[in-house]
Amino acid sequence: METEKNNLVKNEPKDSKINKFLADVWDLVKFAIIAIIIVVPIRLFIAQPFMVSGDSMFPTFHNGEYLIVDEISYIVNNPNRGDVVIFRYPNDKKRYFIKRIIGLPNEQIIIKDGTITIINKDNKDGFLLDQNYLDGNFNTMQEYQKFETKNGEYFVMGDNRDRSSDSRFWGNLPEDLLIGRAFLRLFPIRDMSYMPGSLERLTNK
Repeated sequence: METEKNNLVKNEPKDSKINKFLADVWDLVKFAIIAIIIVVPIRLFIAQPFMVSGDSMFPTFHNGEYLIVDEISYIVNNPNRGDVVIFRYPNDKKRYFIKRIIGLPNEQIIIKDGTITIINKDNKDGFLLDQNYLDGNFNTMQEYQKFETKNGEYFVMGDNRDRSSDSRFWGNLPEDLLIGRAFLRLFPIRDMSYMPGSLERLTNK
């Protein structure tokens, strides 16, 4: 009887094994297709990861922090003053920078004695930009500087004013180089947060 059982196992049709293997392969293929359909559009058009490099946005963001960038908001809405944005560096579009929007299109930005004054059509006499959320002495902002933005241009700066390469040095940021805004901070886990660079969050600490 033992011999008969062994023969039955040995004589199991090869077709059933092949069919089972093909079914498993097809399941994997279907899973891969579904994953591609879901993940690729999200990665290309909705959100993408970004790792902070350097200390130009300190203390708001630290070197090595892992962010998720919202790419869809600026398709339906214009960027706001104070937004933390990720963009392609105008002088080398293969590089990505993170800064804060200070000046909107068609504005004058005046830097003097550590302060920033914004002049636009609604504020012809200008208003002082609130920088109470920042730390440190702004040594690089003592000298008088005046900048102007045109249509489709933004003036951006790092929160670490004295350690940031930004619009003060390489000019205005064209709108078409904007990737999106900082939406989530995922790493480090202890600092995980939604809209981590928002002025409302910083001023309510």
